[in-house]
Amino acid sequence: MNIVLTGSLGNIGRPLTETLVGNGHTVTVISSNAERKKDIELLGATAAIGTLQDVDFLAETFKGADIVYLMETMEAAGNMFDQSVDFISDITKIGENYKAAVERSGVKQLIHLSSIGAHTNEGTGIILFHHNVETILRQLPAGIAIKFIRPVSFYINLFSAIHNIKSQGAIISNYGGDVKEPWVSPKDIAAVVAEEVDKPFEGKTIRYVASDEVSPNEIAQALGEAIGKPDLKWQVIPGEQLLNSWLSIGFNEQVARGFVELQESQGNGKLYEDYHQHKPALGKVKLKDFAKDFAEAYERE
Repeated sequence: MNIVLTGSLGNIGRPLTETLVGNGHTVTVISSNAERKKDIELLGATAAIGTLQDVDFLAETFKGADIVYLMETMEAAGNMFDQSVDFISDITKIGENYKAAVERSGVKQLIHLSSIGAHTNEGTGIILFHHNVETILRQLPAGIAIKFIRPVSFYINLFSAIHNIKSQGAIISNYGGDVKEPWVSPKDIAAVVAEEVDKPFEGKTIRYVASDEVSPNEIAQALGEAIGKPDLKWQVIPGEQLLNSWLSIGFNEQVARGFVELQESQGNGKLYEDYHQHKPALGKVKLKDFAKDFAEAYERE
């Protein structure tokens, strides 16, 4: 099949491209970075260089595709330390661009990488844009089939804890404890998307993706053992204190407040209400596997 991928060669895009090309599909990868062209071609795919803000470019690139894979990231809107960026609004606009480009291109089968929390417009903080984009894409005609893929929290987000571990000796958040929550590897997300490419499309469906279910305290133990700090703790501080620390280093205020709210919803379980009603089979990459990657990153920084 002829498949168009947004997301360039990121944590999901690279393994997804490799898998789809290996499965015999013709793959076009959209990237805003012209320097990515060579890397994309080395994987056996075609590069389409342009932005998600350019509807004409998207519509032309989507034309003739059997399947288009849509995703949106915060990086597509701007730098998280840029105070002028309205991430929720700007990424929601990307969703509108996708809708317009799909309608103009005539493509009939979509896979949209959404997120845990997209089932609601309340209490999810910065990831509200995933709900917004899903809502926009659901307005497409009934003849356009969409598979909404909702991954849970990414293991790789834990890399952001390295600074605090080195400077304060702990993982620091505004929630924690012994309640298990789901985490996912980009490799397992790529595997699920590749699997869905080869399955029939019908209507508008939802599939969650998770690799493991572990508690914050279990994460601290596993990562601590991996980096030679077996007593590493997951320390809980008030949300206001966490917010002030992020604002003090120049975080965009919407991003800082949004992540505090998101982590509150992880702690009180609201983020996972719909997930628990549609729990998936867990993927291959477990916390102990990620801990090895974390240890390597910890040594590099």
